[in-house]
Amino acid sequence: MGISRTFRPRGPVLLTTAVAAGALALTALAPGSATADPTPRPVTREGSPLGDDRAATVPQGATERALADAGGAGLGGDRGRGYPRERRLARPPVNPADKSIKLGLVPYHGIAPRLNELQRIGDRVSVEIAGRSAGGHPLYLVTVTAPESARETARQERMRERIENAPAAAAKDEAIKAGYKTPVFINNNIHGNEWEGTDAALKLIEKLAKAKDGPSRSLLAHNRLYFNITANPDGRIAGTRANAGGFDLNRDFITASQPEARAIREIAVAKQPAVMIDLHGYVNGTLIEPTTPPHGENYEYDLFLKNSYANALGMEAAVNGLGYTEAKDGVRPAVIPFRDQEEGWDDWPPVFTPQYMPFQGAVAAHTIEFPMQVNNAEYDDQPVAELRRRAGINVDIAGAAMRASIGYADRHRAALIADQIEVFRRGATGARQVPVSERTVPGVPGIGPEDVYTTDFPRAYVIPAHERSAPAAARLVDHLLANDVRVERASHAFRLGGRTYAKGSYLVDMRQPKRGLANVMLADGRDISAKVATMYDISGWSLGRLWGASVEAVESGDLDGVRARAVRAASRVGYVAPRGDLRLRLDDPREIAAVNHLLAEGVVVRRDRSGAALVPASARGAARAAAKKYDVAFDATKAKGGPVLHRTRVAAAVTPGELFALREMGFDVVPVSTAVLNAGFDWKRADVLFVSAGLDHGRLNAAAQAGLDRFLARGGGLVGRGAAGAALNTGAKLLPVRPVEGNGDANGVVRVVNRGGTLTGGAPDHSFVYAPMWFTGLGSGVRVEQRYGAGNPLVAGHWRALADGGGGPAAAAGRAAVVSGSARGAEVVLFGTEPLFRAHPKGVFPQVGRALLSVGR
Repeated sequence: MGISRTFRPRGPVLLTTAVAAGALALTALAPGSATADPTPRPVTREGSPLGDDRAATVPQGATERALADAGGAGLGGDRGRGYPRERRLARPPVNPADKSIKLGLVPYHGIAPRLNELQRIGDRVSVEIAGRSAGGHPLYLVTVTAPESARETARQERMRERIENAPAAAAKDEAIKAGYKTPVFINNNIHGNEWEGTDAALKLIEKLAKAKDGPSRSLLAHNRLYFNITANPDGRIAGTRANAGGFDLNRDFITASQPEARAIREIAVAKQPAVMIDLHGYVNGTLIEPTTPPHGENYEYDLFLKNSYANALGMEAAVNGLGYTEAKDGVRPAVIPFRDQEEGWDDWPPVFTPQYMPFQGAVAAHTIEFPMQVNNAEYDDQPVAELRRRAGINVDIAGAAMRASIGYADRHRAALIADQIEVFRRGATGARQVPVSERTVPGVPGIGPEDVYTTDFPRAYVIPAHERSAPAAARLVDHLLANDVRVERASHAFRLGGRTYAKGSYLVDMRQPKRGLANVMLADGRDISAKVATMYDISGWSLGRLWGASVEAVESGDLDGVRARAVRAASRVGYVAPRGDLRLRLDDPREIAAVNHLLAEGVVVRRDRSGAALVPASARGAARAAAKKYDVAFDATKAKGGPVLHRTRVAAAVTPGELFALREMGFDVVPVSTAVLNAGFDWKRADVLFVSAGLDHGRLNAAAQAGLDRFLARGGGLVGRGAAGAALNTGAKLLPVRPVEGNGDANGVVRVVNRGGTLTGGAPDHSFVYAPMWFTGLGSGVRVEQRYGAGNPLVAGHWRALADGGGGPAAAAGRAAVVSGSARGAEVVLFGTEPLFRAHPKGVFPQVGRALLSVGR
């Protein structure tokens, strides 16, 4: 999907001067306007565009590694040590197929030897293993700073903790003002086929390791510089945007489904950077954030914009100062979207690295897009010499951006730390946000009402103690804690906001340093359809509505009477009733995974009318093992009978996020596509076909169509999602429905009305859409399992009508969102919503899980 970007100055376009002199300074500045017109690049749903004949083929091992590492990364092992923290890194096997080699860049297998050499140069360079990628590769975090004794490192950590946990005191602390090292974080290569930040980082680290001059010594005495050398080793090696799991890691920060995103999250929490930059490609001229509206409403945006804009001017000067020109080199002058663009490159969703980092204390955070394209078709079509020329320019530009940002942090470290302290102070005290204006953010031109986004924070959120949503509540609490959001658990029943809550309910006091992060996760969000014409990526994501737990905002009230204690982990909910037959709700992905585990163990499981699983008392031992593994509860029941469930093997033509979610729920999945079916697929390997991407019925050859028809006629089930699923249903002449496609750019959280029963019993009253669809012309035997809410079903996100007035939320209101029925011997379920999107809406997953278990033969 392309994004239209119109570049029009919103205020005066300043001619910047060179950054201040020093060891990292650049003094030459090429003249020219910063109003270049970057070429739009496609925004993809997940890791990469799949096309009509390709679907996700992610190895099972990548999913298993991501799920096994769900607790986080591994920076804790070096606590108590000073700097440097030398680590002899193992040398990966040489891989001549590494895509970096063609560009003249450092292949992944060359990074560890290079870092070993850099650690030997002196006493400034340390390397830690921040985690492992989905493909199993180590993630290298390099710290460059002046040597520190263990005692000095402990003192730095105490100051860091005071800044977050006691910001009012930290603001007056002279030791912090005089001696705290400003943390700067440089993230590289998060998109694997945007390589050059890694090479620029290695060059800069070597320069800093060897520097003897006074300014460099002073720089490292007053700052800690953190480099994530390559955030995506899998993609670097393979030349793909995505990791080995098929995920676009720069869309994963609110979900943290992937180990690479969790590693960066842990770096953010542990290191608390005040400044960060994220190196990308390819937009010509070099794109340097801050962004266009809409701006995230949960930021302390006045503090963020002040620093981000000033740092952007310095980076612009440094990049333009390299002397590259469009006439000579094909390089256009740098662009700052906030200043030069009206809309289309926003910082609304917290799914990107620089948009997540401000919630962890960064007061300047930027995406940098270097200009010269070397990936995708260019990688294949351009001569090697030209690719290497372009890559060399990109390395230079990335290095200039790094040096300028580090220089800005060094020159402004007192103000940056003061602003970071103020972010945390506002959160801890419940202070109101400061709307941006030319008065509140002096020095930033062109601020207008279109830039003002603030919110009213509630006094607290309560996650009530409900048996039905206990697994979902535990997952949500653990996720909040992993993001350094503070959560308490009530030791007694309490009354708040006019309601009474049971003992064991969780409480999120919104007077805490990272209130912005708590709110961006738990709040509904906002319908911003009227604010802008287009958005860069998703616009709604509420974990409070989509993760299956009950979450209630308490707008006001006194928390002093609530008897609660801080928790470090959610209480486990696993339970098996001691007597009688057992009932397992299927309202959560963990419960779906547990029932799949029991089926794999040969346990006879039946389904009741509500869609829950019934387990005989004779299988209590197996139930105990499943309860322990998946942290789910088996209650006693007197219900009997119901259809027997079977282990369901799924042939899946789906996106990477959907494939991940299916495996998370414990299904046996065989990836398929148009090409796979045309090559000859053994349908004995599958019970259900799930189609959402990469399978086009019209492009199947005669043998493939005949094989699919036989599979369906013999009782094989079909679950379809979106346009691809509906098209296959139509092509195979199954359910008599007419699919209606809404605005393809629309996405967000929507209200729904559930029929209940086998498919949507226990389902939440919200779902997620991306390019929404609904069904009309429902023929005989078609059941409506879920409808869009009446009126305007959009709760949060961006969903406009099309030019002809159709395709909008009003057209979808009350329409069928999920339908089911029998046709030609096959059971069919079609989704117009997107219940597995990027493995995010956890509370909606079970609708697909139940559908697969229901239609399987």
